Amino acid sequence: MSWQNVLQFAALALLLAVTVPLLGRYIANVFGARADGSAPGDRFFNPIERVIYRIFGVDPKREQRWNVYAASMMAFTLLSLLSLYVLLRTQGSLPFNPTDRESLTPTGAFNAAVSFTTNTNWQWFSGEVSISHLTQMLGLAVQNFTSAAVGLAIVIALIRGITRSGSRNLGNFWVDLTRGIVRVLLPLALVGTVVLISQGVVQNFNGHTTATTIDATNTDADGNPATTQLIPGGPVASQEAIKELGTNGGGYYNANSSHPFENTNGFTDFMEIYMLLLIPLSLVVTFGCMVRDKRQSRLLIAVMAGILIVFAGVASLAEQNGNSKLTELQVDQSLSTTQSGGNMEGKEVRFGAAACGVFAASTTGTSTGAVNCMHDSFTAFGGMAPMLHMMLGEISPGGVGVGLSGVLIMALLSVFIAGLMVGRTPEYLGKKIQASEMKLVTLYILAMPFALLTFAAAAIVLRGATTYQAGPHGLSEVLYNYASTANNNGSAFAYQGTGTQWYTVSQGVSMLMGRFFTIIPVLAIGGSLAAKPKVPATSGTMPTHNPLFGFLLAGVIAIVAGLTFFPALALGPILEHLSL
Repeated sequence: MSWQNVLQFAALALLLAVTVPLLGRYIANVFGARADGSAPGDRFFNPIERVIYRIFGVDPKREQRWNVYAASMMAFTLLSLLSLYVLLRTQGSLPFNPTDRESLTPTGAFNAAVSFTTNTNWQWFSGEVSISHLTQMLGLAVQNFTSAAVGLAIVIALIRGITRSGSRNLGNFWVDLTRGIVRVLLPLALVGTVVLISQGVVQNFNGHTTATTIDATNTDADGNPATTQLIPGGPVASQEAIKELGTNGGGYYNANSSHPFENTNGFTDFMEIYMLLLIPLSLVVTFGCMVRDKRQSRLLIAVMAGILIVFAGVASLAEQNGNSKLTELQVDQSLSTTQSGGNMEGKEVRFGAAACGVFAASTTGTSTGAVNCMHDSFTAFGGMAPMLHMMLGEISPGGVGVGLSGVLIMALLSVFIAGLMVGRTPEYLGKKIQASEMKLVTLYILAMPFALLTFAAAAIVLRGATTYQAGPHGLSEVLYNYASTANNNGSAFAYQGTGTQWYTVSQGVSMLMGRFFTIIPVLAIGGSLAAKPKVPATSGTMPTHNPLFGFLLAGVIAIVAGLTFFPALALGPILEHLSL
């Protein structure tokens, strides 16, 4: 790894260390951390929000029980899904379609609509040739905001459940959704868009721009010399900013963040990694502010950052060390002044192998799904790192809202296990964790592995439904693809074609299970904790802010994923590595 890579990673850590606490405290104040109920920017934002509430008939002072909060969230998501489905099915007849892109098929539109409303942003299609400008802006970009805001609202509701005592309410979903979009996501996305445009990321309403090439060897379909090339344009920068900030993923172009129109240089690559980590880490600071115990947020950030660093290190070093098969062919993969070295298959020479590994760990740890290199071209261990990172449950630091929700669920499981070991009713931040909460925790933990392993096994057995490469790498491709959808990530081992009826339907169902079979238990846990009285800490209460609990939490996360997925990984990437 070069000194430039080390300097870049140090600069990223420094920038996050400076900005994460500031944004975290801001978000806490937006959602009611101040005693007087005020929030930053009330003078500017309140008139905008009042108009929104008036249009949709929302009473901002009326709070909801957890089941009503969940019903509101499901109703909003269903309406969003149906609206996007209709838009995808009719885009061929709608305006702002300069290159006459056709409407999607029924199953393809179902998959895409589910993908963007569940914050997965899995794309079985090439965006630049399949989606019109209108659908990109009114459909996909809007869902990038709303799906991220839904995740943000869910974790705020859970935190309220932890902090409140003897209450039956978790807040108002419509208010939380509106504030998340208007006060958090929109301002950040505006700044991010301007930064990307300043670096040359495309932002226009053009169809195709015709460029004259200098390569006389290019030929058209008839074999005649082709001296022109059609370059697709569109509203790319605005999509790219919220794609990263909202941990959405996907991309305007099929090549995603490895495309020079989406990710133009080393600085934009640095900024995209920063943007996808910013809000998830800031929400941990928000948690510490709202529970009035910053030690809790420091511990959770340490655990999340530790896991992220481990997987980033494994992926970067595995790729930087190169492919042993290429070494046998006497291919020079060493780091030198003339090349970045390592396994450069499927990677951009602008970024190199090490930066690709960090991006891969960041994107799979945050349920973003954006990629600046092709994960299917990774070495066996390099590819296993982002795959296993997703299998942990997208909690290091996870997607907007849902990442913190996941690590708090693991914290509840950890204190419950510790309580069993010492024969004491476990407590977390003054709330007793009992059978009712643990049943919901169990449902949460089982939902993602059930969706992942069930559909992956079916895809392997039903050979007529899908095709894949023989051998362990083929199994790795299937596992990765369903790990991506079940965890609402969106990245892919891109060798497989997933536009078939089997994949569009099965992965659509997998996305729905991975989203709502986890979100609803989280809200139910929040409602259960909110109704409980707080109990004072005693000498027998296990501290949840010290290194001991941090190691316990990290161990529980590793064991849950290890016991669940080790057999499948042993037949996939581990066997592939041993067979080299």
